Amino acid sequence: MILVVDAINRHLHVDVLDEMFRLRARVFGDRLGWDVDIRDGREIDAFDALNPAYVIGLNDDYEVVACVRALQTTGPHMLSDVFSDILQGEPPLRSATLWESTRFCVDTDRLTMSGRGPGSVSRATCELMIGSLEFARESGIEDIITVIDPVMNRVLKRSDNAPCDYVGATVQMGKTKALAALLDCSEERIERVRKFAGITGDVFVDEKQFVKARAVRKAKAETRSDMSEKIIQYLTEQIDDASDVVELDAALALTEHMLEPGSDARIGHR
Repeated sequence: MILVVDAINRHLHVDVLDEMFRLRARVFGDRLGWDVDIRDGREIDAFDALNPAYVIGLNDDYEVVACVRALQTTGPHMLSDVFSDILQGEPPLRSATLWESTRFCVDTDRLTMSGRGPGSVSRATCELMIGSLEFARESGIEDIITVIDPVMNRVLKRSDNAPCDYVGATVQMGKTKALAALLDCSEERIERVRKFAGITGDVFVDEKQFVKARAVRKAKAETRSDMSEKIIQYLTEQIDDASDVVELDAALALTEHMLEPGSDARIGHR
């Protein structure tokens, strides 16, 4: 499922964005070893302060498993301000209908073999591609430019989502090489990726349903935790206040019953 978070609805999804920034830290910092700024377990850069749009992939438990950032090219963006060496002295492409896609990542640790797509490209990866392209198309964006490494370039080609062109040159960036790829947001491209992945139907989550589901899950977790503390406190008081063997046996029996596996008050829920 895909959720789009932007300046308009980000106040509703603060916790989702927090999960996303933590995912980026695990992928770009821990797994790939990129030279990125990680603070308190979150990877956030200056471009996140420019009100970009985030296309976020969710699993069936509404957990963040993939994400990508979309930013206008009419202002500061990574190709013009960070990866300008790729352009070889040429001015960056700027257009209201050309947006930059960066920070594409997937939580491979949460993917199972059932979540793999054809050619070892995960379903989550393909769904994120489809969501990004459809969001762009519906927003009036005609083309996407993205800075990628050779590995991602192969992933795009394997998923029948090969770039239609490249900009500038392939240059060494730290431990890896980087290149700028152009992708049109055509219906034909979207259909190719859908066919490759076998994905049909709407990939976007119902936002109202999503907000409600997350709120209910959080409320249940907090209630369960609060009730466990209260019940455990009550059981402790019953044992402490027992005035004879009969009352003590009764308090211990009640405690054993309430804390056994399957009980909502067991210590494991704390």
